[in-house]
Amino acid sequence: MTAGLAAFDSGGGVVGALIVGFLAGGATLALGQIGFATTRTPLIRAIIGLLYAVPATVAGYQVSLALAGIGMSTGNWQMAFAVVGAVLAGVTAFSRMTLFLPPSDERGIGRTHSPVSWQPHDQRR
Repeated sequence: MTAGLAAFDSGGGVVGALIVGFLAGGATLALGQIGFATTRTPLIRAIIGLLYAVPATVAGYQVSLALAGIGMSTGNWQMAFAVVGAVLAGVTAFSRMTLFLPPSDERGIGRTHSPVSWQPHDQRR
């Protein structure tokens, strides 16, 4: 969003700002997913996932609170809907980071090699 606003302020116009914003957002998501998929340490994966999930949780809360404010009066139910929206947005953002994880074997460990053997053709039987 910052890249899009910077493009708009520097004279790129609305269309230029949208293009720059989408390109910067897509690149950030791609780099995060690559970093998440290539890292083996669970702590680093959790940190990368939280870097994407926490802002999504805050945005989900704000959007859910605003939409609940349209449909109901202020109160505990409005806050409950906002919290549910925040949790759903955060879980969705974190789960999107796991899309490119390699499949794990029966022990839960990700494979790092191909199932196809790298032996010369005449030695495979």
